[in-house]
Amino acid sequence: MEHVEETLDLRTRALRIIQLLEKEYPDAKTALNYTTPLELLIATILSAQCTDERVNIVTKSLFKKYTKTEDYANADTAELEQDIKSTGFYRNKAKHIKNCCQLLVAKHNSEVPRTMAELLELPGVARKTANIVLTNAYGVIEGVAVDTHVRRLAQRLGLAKTDDPDKIEADLMRIVPRDKWMRITDLLIFHGRRVCAAKKPHCAACVLNTLCPSAFTFT
Repeated sequence: MEHVEETLDLRTRALRIIQLLEKEYPDAKTALNYTTPLELLIATILSAQCTDERVNIVTKSLFKKYTKTEDYANADTAELEQDIKSTGFYRNKAKHIKNCCQLLVAKHNSEVPRTMAELLELPGVARKTANIVLTNAYGVIEGVAVDTHVRRLAQRLGLAKTDDPDKIEADLMRIVPRDKWMRITDLLIFHGRRVCAAKKPHCAACVLNTLCPSAFTFT
């Protein structure tokens, strides 16, 4: 099948991708369940190397047990590890969560900060987590959250040539309008879960197959 739209410049192609995915997934949004910025921060930390579905199962009881920043800051580490064990890498995650919340108490009046610089100072928080929290909790657009799905699809779609999440974010920020930075994250995640799977993407059923230089190359 000829990729009739392959010659479009990157900015035009990125906008076309967003347009097509908007039609496919008008309800695309973060799958993590939360009601406060703190809950979103904790859930996003837990989501590393773990499915959102599993995180939501864990946080259903976790958020009832730990309701304030101080609860995590003062938590018994071994107990917190057991509370989050099924999300994987639970020892590191428990350490990050406890240390993160101790810093929130000490430096931010127990509140989740609203700037990228302040969020990146928190243990366990990199740009992906910071972008998710800023955009979803505060409506602050600072960048593109690059998770495993966004990284994979950006490469397959020819929007980025590197495997480094920070460089992929920079590439996407250059070609995607600022008001679409978080939207492209949600859309690519939805599409990655439903169609463009890691091992066997369903190219024949993909609405992007005329835009994608990788379409039909998988066996």
